[in-house]
Amino acid sequence: MKSLTFHELRRKNVKRCNAVFHPLRSWTTSEWACAMAGECGETCNAVKKLRRLQDATNTDKDPQTRQDAIRQIADEIADTIIYADLLAASLRIDLDRAITSKFNAVSRRMNTAIVL
Repeated sequence: MKSLTFHELRRKNVKRCNAVFHPLRSWTTSEWACAMAGECGETCNAVKKLRRLQDATNTDKDPQTRQDAIRQIADEIADTIIYADLLAASLRIDLDRAITSKFNAVSRRMNTAIVL
């Protein structure tokens, strides 16, 4: 599997949004943020189900194996990132620059040479 870049995700994410769902600009910043937050909540719910599995309190509606639970978490994290990218696109934020800048600022604050 080839590596994904933020640039490629952005290009295809916006293209698919416009072609299949609705124009990117038809949603407000609040709508994009709420969609992202909803997916983040679904990620947390999937993590809760992993905990239920670990505690043997899972129901028949919950994942029945650790692998299934982790796959569900991965799917929800992916959805969160996809919506985060669309939120950023709607505001014309370059995620590569934003993440690099923030990561490096925290590294400087923590006095570490680990930078992007």
